[in-house]
Amino acid sequence: MKNTPKRYTVTAALPYANGGIHLGHLAGAYLPADIYVRYRRLKGDDVIFVCGSDEHGVPITLGARKEGITPQAFVDKYHLLMKNSFEEFGISFNIYSRTSNKIHHETAQEFFLNLYKKNDFIEETSLQFYDEQEKTYLADRYIQGTCPNCSYEKAYGDQCERCGTSLSPKDLINPVSALSGKSPVLKETKHWFLPLQKYESWLREWILEGHKDDWKSNVYGQCKSWLDQGLQPRAMTRDLDWGVKVPLPDSEGKVLYVWFDAPIGYISATKEYFEKESKSGNRKADDWKLYWQDKDTELIHFIGKDNIVFHCIIFPAILHAHGEYILPGNVPANEFLNLEGEKLSTSRNWAVWLHEYLADFPGRQDELRFVLGSILPEAKDSDFSWRDYQARINNELVAILGNFVNRTMVLTRNYFNSKVPPRHELNTIDLECIQQLETISSKIGACIEQFRFRDALVELMNLARTGNKYLAENEPWKVINTDKARVETVLNLSLEITAALAVLSNPFIPGAAENMMKMLQLDPLKWNAVTGKPIFKEGHQLGESALLFKKVEDAEIEKQLEKLQATRQPVMVNAVDGNNKNEPAGNSKSEITYDDFAKLEFRVGTIVTAEKVKKADKLLQLKINLGTETRTIVSGIAEHYAPENIIGQQVCVVANLAPRKIKGIESKGMILMAEDASGKLKFVMPSEKVDDGSSVS
Repeated sequence: MKNTPKRYTVTAALPYANGGIHLGHLAGAYLPADIYVRYRRLKGDDVIFVCGSDEHGVPITLGARKEGITPQAFVDKYHLLMKNSFEEFGISFNIYSRTSNKIHHETAQEFFLNLYKKNDFIEETSLQFYDEQEKTYLADRYIQGTCPNCSYEKAYGDQCERCGTSLSPKDLINPVSALSGKSPVLKETKHWFLPLQKYESWLREWILEGHKDDWKSNVYGQCKSWLDQGLQPRAMTRDLDWGVKVPLPDSEGKVLYVWFDAPIGYISATKEYFEKESKSGNRKADDWKLYWQDKDTELIHFIGKDNIVFHCIIFPAILHAHGEYILPGNVPANEFLNLEGEKLSTSRNWAVWLHEYLADFPGRQDELRFVLGSILPEAKDSDFSWRDYQARINNELVAILGNFVNRTMVLTRNYFNSKVPPRHELNTIDLECIQQLETISSKIGACIEQFRFRDALVELMNLARTGNKYLAENEPWKVINTDKARVETVLNLSLEITAALAVLSNPFIPGAAENMMKMLQLDPLKWNAVTGKPIFKEGHQLGESALLFKKVEDAEIEKQLEKLQATRQPVMVNAVDGNNKNEPAGNSKSEITYDDFAKLEFRVGTIVTAEKVKKADKLLQLKINLGTETRTIVSGIAEHYAPENIIGQQVCVVANLAPRKIKGIESKGMILMAEDASGKLKFVMPSEKVDDGSSVS
């Protein structure tokens, strides 16, 4: 049986210091980690929560070069942006550090030397691309060329972002340097590799046997897939000027591989925290070892699914090779968050940025925490939409939780001068209500400990629903003049529910939780205060009541939708929408690059309804089933097809075209049509029926 840990070390993935934090980042790692940590602290557990900016690697140098500043200035800029965003949003790190700090460089170098002295590395000399003009070796991301798989002309040396194929720089056709634009040459260079195959049998036992029952299926499955394919040596050094220098002679111009140095950032951040705490006399500087080297500590990594391999295979292999560190007990990785039905894309600026949200919605952090907590991509990808954001806040936070707390406080003020009334004889409804308090508290705790935060939030709202139902069933406003004692009991229990909500909501919506505690005039309570036993003493004086949440207005949502569309990178298409004139067959548009074409997403769908648009002879309003969704698309084909004749017709759709209003109807996409010599439009469609939603490439 698993021992109960004495303490917890919780990490959230180090965000890359080349941009801001968007909602996908929050939903992937930071909000789940914060919910878990806040819960542990309420339980009275000893927990440290560490994170920091990942500031090394090729994308940093490329970003700095693009902005015309030094890598240090580049990471300084984005580190501050991310740190400030996290602080204002209320992510409760003990420390948010950065990998450019001296303590991190020293810690990462110590790790490398530990493995080096034990001969855990393999030294290999190989041919690597070299830019003769810039006089530097080229990391994979500094090389571009034609993808051998899909012929994309700007594939990187490690991956084609068009088709997703993993590549080696030598796989590229006609490779060029991203620095000079010149063709590179192959030149010998020496690097140090970690022979992962050496740890394969140990990893199999540790993961596939030791964690088959407690790790999430997406994490376990990805690890098993990697292990089943067989592990290969992985380079732990790179030829680069920016990063943690390799601490060996004859290693000029070489740095540690970012995925060697970055996870060690968790350890160096913990060291930094306890150094600062020791200076104030709170802790000893060496106490960091308790959180990384003591077997009674549980280590938990919160990450997105794209980081599973690094946190579950590579970093544990490094820790195991070192020999003095504990291994992660769990790695609850989340899937991806989409935005308005499309994949988040920072390159297309299809994202909601945290720092912009905080500016647009000041003081409303809890609203975003609640909505994201409700849709966390725990088992599969989920979707954030502004309309759903509005509905969840207005229909749940305002109408259920906020409404119950406000009614309870106002009724107590009106009837008992804001003093907690006595509790008299309890009836069946009262006893059931008290039982619900204890049951729901246990359910929420169990869900959080199993990393099922969405379910936990559902249970929290169920408690608020219980409160509203209890008030509605007892109707104190109707019996206050005939049975005051009954009203005293009803409001006593309603206040107990409110206090329970104040405690149990803290991990999810800490600002509202704090406001409830202030209104109730309660000192901070631990999680185990919610047991069904009375929290209040008779006559306890309550504070002033205030609305916890306010409704989100339509105008606020429209503004965000307009902003999202206005800032996204445009996709150029020839739309047939009834407002543009069709080009005669054979005419050419201006030439575009392969990059322009690669931005388009084509999907197959089936027309499920079709009707004419009023006062528009050329337009049909279509509803098209794209597999996972049904889209409304307005198309200028009414002169060519009767609506009743195209129901069930499969069509090709440009699925990532920015929505636009046509005759007051929001059209979300465009169907592809071919025009023959006579001017007749015909559907472009697959030669055989395929599943709706199938992509066209």
